[in-house]
Formats: sequence, structure tokens, C-alpha cells
Amino acid sequence: MDQNSAARWRRFARWLEPGIGVKRWLGLIVVGTALIGLGLAIVLLDIYRAHPDSPWLTVLSLSALPRWLRALIISGVGVGLLIFSVIALNRTLLAPYLRPGRPVVDVVAKHRRLGRGPRIVTIGGGTGLSTLLRGLKKFSGNLTAIVTVADDGGSSGRLRRSLGLPPPGDIRACIAALSDDEDLLTQLFQYRFLEGEELNGHSFGNLFIAALAGVTGSFDQGIMEAARILSIRGTVFPSTMKDIALLADKTPEMAVEAFRIEGESQISGTPGRIRRVHLDPNDPPAYPGAIQAVLNADMIVIGPGSLYTSVIPNLLIPDLVKAIRASQAFKVFVCNVATQRGETDGYDCKQHVDAIERHIGRGLVDVVVANDCFDYTLPEGISAVHASLSTDITVPLYTGALVDPDRPWRHDSEKLADTLIALWEERTGPLDLAIANDLDSPERHN
Repeated sequence: MDQNSAARWRRFARWLEPGIGVKRWLGLIVVGTALIGLGLAIVLLDIYRAHPDSPWLTVLSLSALPRWLRALIISGVGVGLLIFSVIALNRTLLAPYLRPGRPVVDVVAKHRRLGRGPRIVTIGGGTGLSTLLRGLKKFSGNLTAIVTVADDGGSSGRLRRSLGLPPPGDIRACIAALSDDEDLLTQLFQYRFLEGEELNGHSFGNLFIAALAGVTGSFDQGIMEAARILSIRGTVFPSTMKDIALLADKTPEMAVEAFRIEGESQISGTPGRIRRVHLDPNDPPAYPGAIQAVLNADMIVIGPGSLYTSVIPNLLIPDLVKAIRASQAFKVFVCNVATQRGETDGYDCKQHVDAIERHIGRGLVDVVVANDCFDYTLPEGISAVHASLSTDITVPLYTGALVDPDRPWRHDSEKLADTLIALWEERTGPLDLAIANDLDSPERHN
């Protein structure tokens, strides 16, 4: 048997794997077909008895062979035709939704496996959150991203001011990260115009979400439609639908008195050390879908992302924090691998945790995940966030090599996701065997 034939047989055998949900329906088809065959057999038997000497009936009934062999041959041909027809029908019906060369069984198997994955809620914003989602989507299709809406700069800020919409930028990045096919359509969603007086600086995805919000009549419905078009694995929710502004109290170097800055885009660019951030209004209602997702979660991951402008703003929404505390999920804070200019200059891991506890109190998370690999060079002006210096941290600390070697100021999406799932498995047991096997497939490592 050549290599191609062996691959085809292995692909056929995958239809019989546990959990795919095919065998039960195939069995029902067999039973139904058998009943139809039984009815036809009664009619044919009457014809055969009426014309016992017909040469055609003698050939078709294989009467020259033993009865057991005749039954085996006829049944085998019937089963073969049945299986061939079912597979061909599936391929025909699913062809419009499959990438070229992607076997139907692979798509069905992956969908079923990811559907049995843990319910994971991620909270944050910016590049850190989209990086995390890109890794986690290979473990579960039950993902929910809760995204900050405090952004007021760039394309998001312009749309917010001109249309009165919540800023779509971080939400757009999360939708793109969760897309099942990060090819041309997702690249288009992330495309940023570089020319044109009105379009320059705008992201196509931001404009697309804004247009869908207009068509559907609401911003959250626009997000859902954008997610459906990109076939994402999971759900993306804003943390609130309220129009909020982010305020920061900063202390200049060698000074005691703090001054207040208004606007997320102004905070990191203003010299000084952040003492505290606030929302205006200070008690916005949480988005209902976000609350429900948190309460039903198996695991909640806070961060990574800009500490004061992406992570903490979500935690300043009272209802959302109450839901996190009430949830029975395993809760993790992912510390950034590098500091951020104007926000966390000189911070170590403990200072990241202290900042969160200073705003909302202790006991929010079960463990802190931090990087312990520093064999790389960072751009000027930022430094590595060390966990080894955090000896008196108030939360259990887990460290690992989590840095993206090509961009060492960011996490590696797969390393971070592997670490988080390993921590979750320590508490709940291993993932479903079928999911674990799929994670070792060549597709995961490509």
C-alpha cells in the first residue's frame, strides 16, 4: 500500500473515532436502510418464487454460491455503497465552507473536540489579549474575551468622537485573533489605511464594525455580526456599553502632589508615575453577556496587556469584579514580560500585582503567571519584568519561559496557552483525550 492510500485509510478510520458524533447517525442510517432492504427483499422473493427458472434472477441472486457467501457479498457491497454515499454527500454539502484540500473529517473532528474544551474567559485589551486568544483557541472553542472600551486614541478614538460608538479597536483585534482562518479576510479586517485625508490611520475592521453597528442598530449586535462573518472560535464582549473615560493620577519625578490626566491616549505619554486610575462615570454597568460568561467559566485569565490602560479599567467596573469574585472558576493573572513606557517603568511582577490590589483589593486571583526567561535584548526604554524579585508577593507565583523570541517584549501565544492549560489540568485533570491527541497533530506545530 503506497503512502497516499495509507493516508486515505487513516482518514477514513477517523470517522470511527469516539466523540465525533458520526457513528450514531451512521448506525441509524444502516438500520433504516436495512428496513428498506427487508421490504424490497419480500417483494423480490415473491418475484423469484414466481419465476424460479429465470436466468437473470439466477445471476443477480448469486444462487450458484453458498447462502452465507451470498449474504456476505451482498451486505458488503451495500455497506460500501452506503459509506461512500454518506461521505460524498457530506463533502458536497460542506464544500462551500471548507478550505481547499481540507478533509471533511478533519473539520468535523476539530469542531467536536474544541466544543468540549474548557469555558475560558479572558479579560483585558490591546495586543496582549489578542496574543493570548491566538494561543488558547487551539485548546477550546468555548472562549470569551471581555475587552476594555476606554480607548480614545487613533482610529477608535476618531470613530468614538464622530459616531458616538464605543471604541472598536481592541474588540476588532480580538475578533481577528479568534478567527478560524487568519488569512486574507482577517488581514483585510486588520488593514490600516495609510493614505487619504479622511481614511488615513483608520483600520478597515474598525470601519466595518461601525458600519455593522449602523446596519444592525446597536454596537454589540455589530460585534456579533462581525464575529459571525469571520467564523471566530468564541465570543467577544465589551466590558460595558457605557461611554466611559479613563482618568489617571500621576506624580511627577521628585514631587509629592499628584495631577490628573483625562483620556487613555494621554496617560502613557505624560511624564510621571501612575498612582491610581479611575473611570468616569465611576460605576458603569457591566455588559450582561460578560457577567454571565464569568459566572459560567471554568477558568478566568486576567491580562496580559497594558496594566493601567487595558487590564485595570475592566476591573474598575463594580459588577464585573463582583462576578469574578463570585465565580467558581480557576482565576489567573498573567503578568507582562516587559515594562511599558509611561505606565510601568521599573516595575517587577510584585508591583504589577500590587497595582491591581491597590485598586480592587486582594483575593481576586488564585495564581500569578510570570516569565522567567531573560536571554534576550529589549528595545531602549523598557526592561524585563522580573518575578524572582517578588519574594513577598501575596499570590502563589508560577514562572516559565513565555517570551516570544522574535518580539521579546511580548508573550509567545503558544507557550503562554500551553502553560495556562497545564495549570488548569493540574486542578481538574487532563483535557479530553481526543483534544489532547489533536494538539500533537502536525497542524498545531505548523
